[in-house]
Amino acid sequence: MRVAYDGVDVVHDAMLVLPEGRVTALIGPNGSGKSTLLRAVSRLHKVRSGSVTLEHADALPENALTLTRTEFARCVTLLAQSRPTPAGLSVRDVVGFGRHPHRRRFRGVDADAALAVERAMALTGVSEFADRGVESLSGGQLQRVWLACCLAQDTDVLLLDEPTTYLDLRYQVEILDLIRDLADLHGVTIGVVLHDLDQAAAVADQVVLLSAGRVVAAGPAADVYDPERLTETYGIRIEVDVNPSTGMPRTRPVGSHHLRTERTPLPS
Repeated sequence: MRVAYDGVDVVHDAMLVLPEGRVTALIGPNGSGKSTLLRAVSRLHKVRSGSVTLEHADALPENALTLTRTEFARCVTLLAQSRPTPAGLSVRDVVGFGRHPHRRRFRGVDADAALAVERAMALTGVSEFADRGVESLSGGQLQRVWLACCLAQDTDVLLLDEPTTYLDLRYQVEILDLIRDLADLHGVTIGVVLHDLDQAAAVADQVVLLSAGRVVAAGPAADVYDPERLTETYGIRIEVDVNPSTGMPRTRPVGSHHLRTERTPLPS
């Protein structure tokens, strides 16, 4: 797949395979093409060449670019990095937006809407302020509301662009746990852009490392997290070892201050 902005390629012949019912994390430095590639897969950015293919267990693969917007929205949903805050709407109203692809064209009937919205709010922990106006929420709360909106869309493929942004540590962990549960318990296919390499290693079945719009490596984190490869890709020395409590790779970026063996004591 090639993707361009203003005629200039920013993603070059990248292949992204999202295994069914698994979590794939896209990692790489700023400007590496992670979000652009995800937006192209979600049809929010036109591809210059290549295709997006949806594979179904009980049907032949189909070219997603030939589907109508509504048909595609019943299969794939994207949580973008930022969305406007709608004024004058409750949390329940905003989560209900996710049911739009399931409504009939003229009568707007969606028999499963109420149950889907309540389930999505419960999964993301926003049920307690379902009737509050979204303009009164914190950034982290609003992020979870938008995630609930995506879950209410009830698709087989969920794409998340930096979903832990604005969240404190507790909710970062809870969102990552939810991602794993969606894949493990509900069979949802997930592609997620993450900046934290350790979070990516912990949550993903496979990671895709990008640099300058190209896929550098893809596979299990233990295979991709080569210290020389990461150091070259990120432009900073990165050490890699194994987290003894999880058995997963653990990274340590080494800045100039980290190289000190002794520190000057603070004045008393």
